[in-house]
Amino acid sequence: MTGTLYGLGVGPGDPELVTLKALRLLRACPVIAYLAANGSDSFARSIVAGHLPGGQTELVVRIDMSAPASDGQAIYDRAAEEIAVHLAAGRDVAMPCEGDPFFYGSFQYLFTRLAGRFPVQVVPGVSSLMATAAAVPVPLTSRNDVLTVLPAPLDAAVLKERLAATDAAAVMKLGRHFDKVRAVVDELGLTARALYVERAGLPEQRVLPLAEVRPPVPYFSMILVPR
Repeated sequence: MTGTLYGLGVGPGDPELVTLKALRLLRACPVIAYLAANGSDSFARSIVAGHLPGGQTELVVRIDMSAPASDGQAIYDRAAEEIAVHLAAGRDVAMPCEGDPFFYGSFQYLFTRLAGRFPVQVVPGVSSLMATAAAVPVPLTSRNDVLTVLPAPLDAAVLKERLAATDAAAVMKLGRHFDKVRAVVDELGLTARALYVERAGLPEQRVLPLAEVRPPVPYFSMILVPR
């Protein structure tokens, strides 16, 4: 009998936002695997560190965030084969993923490589978007409003088109793209209602009107334009 791969959404950073189901599976699996940027600890592992029972085999998937996309694909290929060894031997593998595994989550790259060969189950988690809205707090939408989620690396023209055509929006992954996004929001006359949140749910969380933000800003930050 083969093992099962569990993609566990563990939320945006607050350990208390880990679901009971994710916690149960995380503790039960003999193997855990997680992503970590080169030279850094795993953010996903840090969220669940206090919940780990000890004695589990740990697989670290190291990602070079500055490498070309083709290099990243090779890393996921190798990681999938490392995980496959355990699954083929009948050992379940839990993979904690910050936020939700399928909401801009890197788990999807392992899912596509392994789902056709082994049983895979995904446990949804609290996404950064929901945590950010709760941190303000502000309702994003109601009734028939349309919410658009945009990654900040998009071209300015695309951002402008999408922001102009929606009722409410969230722009994620700001980092070095903040100035571009801010200029688009200003141009559309949305700055007065736009809000900025960084590291939602963590002790260092910041919430500000967008007009008061000065770069640089971290990758884990978001601009909300509520209805």
